[in-house]
Amino acid sequence: MLQIYNTLSKQKEPFKPLIDGHINMYVCGITVYDYCHIGHARVMVCFDVITRYLRARGWNVKYVRNITDVDDKIIKRANENNESVDALTERMIAAMHEDEDALAVLRPDIEPRATGHIGDIIAMTQVLIDKGYAYAAENGDVYYRVEKFENYGRLTNKNVDELRSGARVEVTDAKESPLDFVLWKAAKEGEVSWESPWGAGRPGWHIECSAMSKCTLGDTFDIHGGGPDLPFPHHENEIAQSEAANGCKFANTWMHAGPVRVNSEKMSKSLGNFFTIRDVLASYNAEVVRFFLARVHYRTYIDYSEDSLKEAQVMLSRFYQALASVEAVDEPLENDYDERFFAAMDDDFNTPKAFAVLFDLVNELNTHAREDKVTAGRLAAQLKRLGGILGLLQQPADSFLQGDDKEGEITSTEIEAQIELRAQAKANKDYAEADRIRQALLEQGVVLKDSREGTTWYREDS
Repeated sequence: MLQIYNTLSKQKEPFKPLIDGHINMYVCGITVYDYCHIGHARVMVCFDVITRYLRARGWNVKYVRNITDVDDKIIKRANENNESVDALTERMIAAMHEDEDALAVLRPDIEPRATGHIGDIIAMTQVLIDKGYAYAAENGDVYYRVEKFENYGRLTNKNVDELRSGARVEVTDAKESPLDFVLWKAAKEGEVSWESPWGAGRPGWHIECSAMSKCTLGDTFDIHGGGPDLPFPHHENEIAQSEAANGCKFANTWMHAGPVRVNSEKMSKSLGNFFTIRDVLASYNAEVVRFFLARVHYRTYIDYSEDSLKEAQVMLSRFYQALASVEAVDEPLENDYDERFFAAMDDDFNTPKAFAVLFDLVNELNTHAREDKVTAGRLAAQLKRLGGILGLLQQPADSFLQGDDKEGEITSTEIEAQIELRAQAKANKDYAEADRIRQALLEQGVVLKDSREGTTWYREDS
């Protein structure tokens, strides 16, 4: 049975969906004011692997991931760029989709935008006011009464008394309590806004997800996920809003991806160790980056470094070199690799154990490639199928191993020309020249592999 670690209960639990055979999952998405960074990529890839596995296991998954397309950061950046909020968000959403496509991240089934649910947000805010959980302040904002909601803070073990004693109180604050958070923000002059019963304004960040998840998945759903920085206050506030408004449990299972550190330090622009997905993909093959992100357990932190990516590159190349040695044949084969792979993933999506199974499979494939091409071909098909569940090993092996031409490196055309010259030298029995060409290519990072079918090549750094 599938076991998932529930952030709410702080333990692994047997997973049972609300409706047999169906899983409804909501994951908090991106605030689209800038290019996505490697931390965003971690969350994207984590929940993509989880979604792919759940579907491979036979469940019908409805995956929703929202877009926050209006908030303070977006308005500030649009003003800095002297462009409209719409122009900025459309540009950043397109860039996000390009990054996802490069990393083989499947699009969610539904990708709601906050600006597309203003009416739903206003309606939920009104329900909270009617029930006494929210109030309209004199400054035009609407706030949530945190202390009215019983068990606030249970997701992150926060105590309301401790939160109150540590809260800052602003002189001009219109809130009844420093703990209260905004549901609706009164618009400042010139800001994008919508009309509401409380005046022109826009939604607070937390209420967006409560409204969008309700509209797409209902009052209660199976899994709520997100990044490492979201449990408090964002997810605590979502729980408070949704359960107060809907009168029932919000989400059954809470999942959170681990953080990304850079050379063991927290990633931040102030430290100068901040990398966008585009920065990384300019230097590394996208599948190498996905492999790097997927092979660490989703709840564990990842240490991003040049050495880590180079290690991932070597490991992924090993898979593709094994696949390049034989032709995959999709025929049944009796072994325990499927069983072991699924057992690993059933243990809270334990990708490190799953990859260990795949490395065992590669070892056997390489052994049979020298002795039994038929069995090796079946193992290759099994490797591609199981790798595909993780979103890996789906491109032609030669394409991955040869890589793209990079500035300052020998090009594919030049390599092929040298291979042709070497073939002519061998035909003329000029083996010294043939060896010289092989060595010259090797010194440029190009490895030649001869077989009865001819000569293939790959780059050592692919």
